[in-house]
Amino acid sequence: MDIIAIKHNDQIVDLQTAGALGITGDEIAYDNSPEALEVIRHSCAHLMAEAIKALYTDAKFFVGPTVKEGFYYDFKVNETLGEEDLKTIEKKMLDIAKGKEKIERYEITKDEARSKFAGDHLKQAVMDRIPSDTVSIYKQGNFEDLCRGPHLPSVGFLRYFKLTKISGAYLGGDSKNEMLTRIYGIAFADKESLKAYLDQMAEAEKRDHRKIGAEMKLFTFREEVGAGFPIWLPAGARMRSRLEQLLFKAHRKRGYEPVRGPEMLRSDLWKVSGHYQNYGENMYFTNIDELEFGVKPMNCVGHIKVYEHDLHSYRDLPLKYFEYGVVHRHEMTGALHGLFRVREFTQDDAHIFCTADQIEQQIIEVVDFVDKIMKTFEFNYKMMISTKPEKAVGDDAVWEISTNALKTAMDKNNLSYEIDEGGGAFYGPKIDIKITDAIGREWQCGTIQLDFNLPARFELEYNGEENVKIQPVMIHRAILGSFERFVGILTEHYAGEFPMFIAPTQVAIVPIAPAHEAYARELGAKLIDLGADFEIFDKNESLNKRIRTAEKGRVPLIIVLGDEEVTNKSIAVRDRRKREQYNLGEEEFLAQVKQQINEVHF
Repeated sequence: MDIIAIKHNDQIVDLQTAGALGITGDEIAYDNSPEALEVIRHSCAHLMAEAIKALYTDAKFFVGPTVKEGFYYDFKVNETLGEEDLKTIEKKMLDIAKGKEKIERYEITKDEARSKFAGDHLKQAVMDRIPSDTVSIYKQGNFEDLCRGPHLPSVGFLRYFKLTKISGAYLGGDSKNEMLTRIYGIAFADKESLKAYLDQMAEAEKRDHRKIGAEMKLFTFREEVGAGFPIWLPAGARMRSRLEQLLFKAHRKRGYEPVRGPEMLRSDLWKVSGHYQNYGENMYFTNIDELEFGVKPMNCVGHIKVYEHDLHSYRDLPLKYFEYGVVHRHEMTGALHGLFRVREFTQDDAHIFCTADQIEQQIIEVVDFVDKIMKTFEFNYKMMISTKPEKAVGDDAVWEISTNALKTAMDKNNLSYEIDEGGGAFYGPKIDIKITDAIGREWQCGTIQLDFNLPARFELEYNGEENVKIQPVMIHRAILGSFERFVGILTEHYAGEFPMFIAPTQVAIVPIAPAHEAYARELGAKLIDLGADFEIFDKNESLNKRIRTAEKGRVPLIIVLGDEEVTNKSIAVRDRRKREQYNLGEEEFLAQVKQQINEVHF
């Protein structure tokens, strides 16, 4: 197996750099390990840029990093490129790779680099982001670019790659700047892994929640409303309501109390919490009576105000508040993606105020809640403990206490987890819940965050046993993450074939003729009384077309009503999930529906 880099002090260093500096470490082989793919994909980004430069000589390049989904490069050319151009670029990449050019690194001062790239405003913009006085440049063939590396020894290693998408991207992600072209790609160490990935992507395209959501009429986006603001259509709102009702009961059974905070709070409060200083670029602000208000990006400050409303004793704790909290966050237009990334969304948010001695018990209770929900929806999941980020409030000692408390709770209960260094919230460490869907993709959903900082900043307290004032611990907790994102994930996980208990419409009623519509409405009323949702397909269309419309909506049960059904109070059922057709008496049918929609409890 070829060695392509080494790992030294948790840093990946390419072979040329390691040799020049005399660095040693663990060898990284040419395979599909995360460390190797980082090097392979970074080098493939440069191979793509070299091909683009060969095909479009006027091309200028900004940055070309690796990302979770592979790699991309932002660049500027004087002509408009489209999806059809990707194959041409790919072919050129393969031709260059066959030449096995060496990839070489050298360093120059930033002043020398500014002179070298004097006519390239994109390179000047890159150097504006580099704090050091020297820069490294990687060269292969006729292409060279500013880059920290690491890279492969030569382009000859690169054979198994695919360019996946082309889009526009603002320079530096700022909508005030010029628009660049961005091309995404993926690369692996072997043909089989590339094929498996492309097969997964093909299946993902079929399951795209935006496509299925449109077919099932779950939600829509309208340009005149604004990007990132979803509109829930009746079917989608019914499904979301079912989720909310199930979760409401589950919270109440676990001792949570419903609360509701305002969607705007005075900026003074966001300054106390630290959101203003650490999260302000993601918030929306407005002025009322010459006072500045911040539209809430999170629900925690509102719940703190609920806690402050009464005096509390240690006997009152833990206190658990939950809210379906509507929040707004300023997302870049280019980052918006269906229900997965929006500007307005609703969190299944909760905050637990407890004593230090109660932390372990509360963390385990939340983890158990998470486990129940994820297993219900047939998700595998893993947990990550995310530690202090660069931008954070609070003392290092408090962060260490908080992080160790999470680890101790997990360790003592034999719960496995991974560490995500620097991935915590700005006010405390957290446990992130990452789920795996039906086709093997990983999603970030729920989170459990331990916080000593906000209680200190708001001077929260309770009376201890000796009547002394003690600061409570605050646990921030969301399990779905947001209803929008979770519905999007569920849609793709089930490819729109939702289980009966969560389906937007459980029963489609298709009366054959107008004479049968009265019984359809009577049956619909009985379904509503059971807690089931229905839709009557009685448009002036052929029977077959109305049945096809119901099937397109992926309704689990389709019932057709004619003279016999009306006379005998019987139901002709088409079970979409079982691919069966059968007849039942009305009472038996209603009992079956009741059992199916009530069989799930979180």
